[in-house]
Amino acid sequence: MPESTPVRKVAMLTAGGLAPCLSSAVGGLIERYTEIAPEVEIIAYLDGYAGLLTGRSITITPEMRATASRLHRFGGSPIGNSRVKLTNVADCVKRGLVQEGQDPLHVAAEQLTRDGVDVLHTIGGDDTNTTAADLAAFLGTNDYELTVVGLPKTVDNDIVPVRQSLGAWTAAEQGSIYARNIIAEHSSNPRMLIVHEVMGRHCGWLTGATARAYRKWLAAQEWAPELGVDPRRWDVHAVYVPEQKLDLDAEAGRLRSLMDALGCVNIFLSEGAGVEAIVAELEAAGEEVPRDPFGHVKIDKINPGAWFADQFAARVGAEKVMVQKSGYFSRSAAANSDDLRLIKSCTDLAVECALRHEGGLIGHDEERGGRLRAIEFDRIKGGKEFDPSTPWFADLLGAIGQPA
Repeated sequence: MPESTPVRKVAMLTAGGLAPCLSSAVGGLIERYTEIAPEVEIIAYLDGYAGLLTGRSITITPEMRATASRLHRFGGSPIGNSRVKLTNVADCVKRGLVQEGQDPLHVAAEQLTRDGVDVLHTIGGDDTNTTAADLAAFLGTNDYELTVVGLPKTVDNDIVPVRQSLGAWTAAEQGSIYARNIIAEHSSNPRMLIVHEVMGRHCGWLTGATARAYRKWLAAQEWAPELGVDPRRWDVHAVYVPEQKLDLDAEAGRLRSLMDALGCVNIFLSEGAGVEAIVAELEAAGEEVPRDPFGHVKIDKINPGAWFADQFAARVGAEKVMVQKSGYFSRSAAANSDDLRLIKSCTDLAVECALRHEGGLIGHDEERGGRLRAIEFDRIKGGKEFDPSTPWFADLLGAIGQPA
């Protein structure tokens, strides 16, 4: 659509898993349109791409605009999410989102056209925005006059080439808060092994950032080791991420020494760290590995935390093992002050880009000098790896005595 063509109506949707930014991003878009282009009509599709395919939407009324700032205080998504891949036709048919013989991309394009939408804002992670890329390409190839402007959310900060995904800072902070209570469980039993499983399918950033935030809290406390409140027992003793190879036997030996000395071991584990080994084990046993519509292994079904606990329990001489997952606690939080500032800058630019019909995913582009811009959709990929040589992470491993 030519830049000179006025934008009369925009739509938004949130999709994929939750992150501590969705509610705020919805509120931020509504606020910014109301500030600089109040004449633009806004609708929201309910439950992500599922709502787009089935035509379920709400109109943002003047009353909603007046209270949009309240959304910054909440987690979750006020307009609902779902996991739908528009190019996975069989899954869309199976779920009743389209009819047999229909192309979901065409169904979505026709719904947007019927609704008179000029700009679609997609708020989601790598799957949401690669799906947005598929939709944007379909719209362009088939001469639909519509612009797609996305916003990046992932708790594990794994979108290429986005430097910082919305909500990831908050997720790390919330995971560290969760850890304070579960690690107190080391006092519930002698020789206690605690595995704190953190979200991160392919990327260890969130696990590392959560451990760093937790140890920052640890360093700020006043301890009483003479009364049994020993910071060494509250510490993080291991951090395992998918990007690092793990020698189970060598690590077990190191952790056994800590167990003997302290009476407990606390591990921060990225949920993706053991997936390949677990999948290989299941497939070798002839078991079916559950996967989502995007082809990803359903990590909650294969339970990496329990697998790692099984590998270490006997080796470290644990008398009791506890596995706790902070993912749902972390991803459902309201955005913290750092994320609110990032969300504000991104939603403001998203509206500016929308009004000039400039499509793409809004983020700091690591391949363009870290500049905040509308990143071309054909450059967006998921599964960005975390670099374990990053100085703050290398320092973290050194501080806990873990080999880099």
